[in-house]
Amino acid sequence: MTTSPLLRAGALAAPVLLFGYGSLRLIDGLDGHRDKGGLLWNAGHVMFFAAMLLLGAVVVGVRRLLRCDDFGNRLAANLATVAALAGTAAFLWVIAGDLSSSFAVAAPLPDPVQVAGPALFQLGMLVLLVQLARARRLPAWSPVAVLFAFLMIAVNLDLIPLAAILLFAGLLPLAGGRLPRPRAV
Repeated sequence: MTTSPLLRAGALAAPVLLFGYGSLRLIDGLDGHRDKGGLLWNAGHVMFFAAMLLLGAVVVGVRRLLRCDDFGNRLAANLATVAALAGTAAFLWVIAGDLSSSFAVAAPLPDPVQVAGPALFQLGMLVLLVQLARARRLPAWSPVAVLFAFLMIAVNLDLIPLAAILLFAGLLPLAGGRLPRPRAV
């Protein structure tokens, strides 16, 4: 079965954009503080926004690849997709607020949603990747690499460039164009 062009592009470009964001974030902080609203800040956040949009597309593409024959696996895949997309939306909302103070003031996101959003995205994405690996459509190491990427970001935001490399490795099999035939999960 062939993967969609958007899934292939997202699997490649999202980690590259995340690497760019993390690198600009590090460069911006070399003087001891980050210049909110400055050139590096804005360029990095635009990259982060684009990366999250593409990761949302990856979530949808991965869900389309899953063939869930039983109710439990279908429910898990659907809930994981909803969680990941809700987390993506929360990320995008926060990034938009970081890019525009008027947006942040006009449409603030409640703190619990800001905290839960990244966790929902990560959990949903991992559940989908694990299901794809269980169906033998993705190597078992792929969701493990993505998990370690997420853990690195949780440990320290300065590790985003390294985490992006792991994310790239974990999503790379999705960019190949053809995956093994589906097996029900």
